[in-house]
Amino acid sequence: MFVTVKARVYTDATGVYTELPALMTPAGVLEPLLDYFLHRSHDRSLMWMIKVTRSLRMFLEYLQVNTAERDTYQLFQNFAQRLYTGTFDRSTGLDSSGLCWAPRSPKDVAQIITHLTDFFDWLGNMLPEATKVNPRYEGGAFDRQIDAAAYQYRRNKAFLGHTWAQNAPPETGHRMRSRRLPNVEKGEPPAFPEECFEELLLNGFNAGGRRDYRGMLITLLLHGAGFRESEPFHLYIQDVFPTPSNPDQANVLVHHPSYGAGPAEWRDERGKPRKGTRAEYLAHQYGLVPRTDVLDRRHAGWKGGTHDGPYYKQAYWFLPEYGEWFQQLWQRYLEQIACIERDHPFAFVNLNREPVGAMYTLAQYNKAHAAACKRIGLTVSKALGTTPHGHRHAYGRRLRNADVDKALIRRFMHHASLESQEVYTRANTREAFAALESAAQRLRDKYPGPLSKSDLLLADIELNN
Repeated sequence: MFVTVKARVYTDATGVYTELPALMTPAGVLEPLLDYFLHRSHDRSLMWMIKVTRSLRMFLEYLQVNTAERDTYQLFQNFAQRLYTGTFDRSTGLDSSGLCWAPRSPKDVAQIITHLTDFFDWLGNMLPEATKVNPRYEGGAFDRQIDAAAYQYRRNKAFLGHTWAQNAPPETGHRMRSRRLPNVEKGEPPAFPEECFEELLLNGFNAGGRRDYRGMLITLLLHGAGFRESEPFHLYIQDVFPTPSNPDQANVLVHHPSYGAGPAEWRDERGKPRKGTRAEYLAHQYGLVPRTDVLDRRHAGWKGGTHDGPYYKQAYWFLPEYGEWFQQLWQRYLEQIACIERDHPFAFVNLNREPVGAMYTLAQYNKAHAAACKRIGLTVSKALGTTPHGHRHAYGRRLRNADVDKALIRRFMHHASLESQEVYTRANTREAFAALESAAQRLRDKYPGPLSKSDLLLADIELNN
C-alpha cells in the first residue's frame, strides 16, 4: 500500500530541483513528509530521510490495520508495543493483521519512535489546528490522517513523555516498565588485522595478474589515514599532490562535498580564475550536485566531524610510509585514467565496466574489497574487521598502541570530541589478558617470596593426590 520512491521536488519556477525520498500512498505522495525533508535538507543526510520514511511508513501501515482504535494515547502505546513484540500470534505463528513484523531491538524501536516524535513535533508546530482543517484543505486522505495524528500526539505528549520511546505496557496489567537490554561489555573491536594489510594490498587487489590500483588507493586512505569509507569518493584529482617537506609522500586533502573550495584551475567563461564552493563548481562545470545529495548508486555520505583548514580533511599518514606507497600507486593510477573521458571531476572512475569513466561507487568498492579479502583467505565480516570500516578501527588502534596523545588522535581521525575515539581505541581481549598478566608480574615483583600462596596451594593438592 505504501512505497518509498525517489522524487524531484521543485519549489519555485527556476527549474532547480531537490532529490528526496518520498512516501507514495494510494492517494498520492505524502506531502507533509516532503515538506519536513525540505525543512531539514540543510542539516540532515539522505540516509536519515530514508530511515524516517521507513518509520512513518510503518506507522501508517499500523493505522490502516487499527482503524477502530479511537483512543489515540492507546494507539501510540500499542504501536510501540508491537514494535517490541512483533505482530505474529505466538501460539499459531500466524499474523492476521498482515503486517508481519518481527520483534525489534530496543535500540531500533527507540530510533523509530524518535523519528516519529521529531516529525510529529515539527508538524504539530506547523499545523497546530490540524484537526480543524477547513473544507478547502487540499491535502489527500493520508495527509489528513498524518496531520490528525500529529495533532493528537501534541495533545497527548505530556502523558506519553519518554515512555513511548523507552517503555511499553507489559503483556498484562497497566504498570509501565522499562524495555532496556542488559549492559554488556562490547565485543572485540572490529579492526582489520594489521598482519594481513600488506598482503591485502599486494595480493588481494590483484586479479589474474592485473592490479587494482584504484582499490589499493582507497584502502590506503582508510587504513593508513583513517578516513571513513565514503570520504574518498569525494576526492578530486587536484586534491592529491606531493608533500612539500617530503616529495615522496602524498599530501591528500578530502574537501567537504558542498562547502569545500573549488579547484584552483576553475575558470569562468572568459578564462579568468573563479572562486566558489564545490557545490557551485559542480553545478557550473558539470551540471551536477554533490554526491551527498544524489539518490542513486553514486551517493556517498559525509558524516562531518572536525575539518582542517577551510572545509577539508587532511590525510595524517600513520605509518608515514603509507603516504609514500600512496604516492607511488597514485602515479600508476593516473597513467591508467589518462586517456579516459569523464563528465565529472571525481578521481575514482570505472576502468573496465560500462560506462567507462563514470563515477566509481561505494557499492563497487565494497564488492572489490570483499573479493580482495577472500583472495588472501580472510572471511569477510564486520565483527572480524574485514569490511572497509575495519581499516578506520585499525588506524585508531595503531595510534593508541603507539601512545599517541588522545587530543592528537582526535585531530588525526577528524573527530568532533575526545569521546568519539573510544570505540576505535578500546582494548581487545588479548590485550586485556596481557594487561592482567603484566599487572600480576608487577605484584609478584612488589611482594617477592620463595613461593606465592597459589604455589603453596598447588603443591598441597599434588601431595594429597
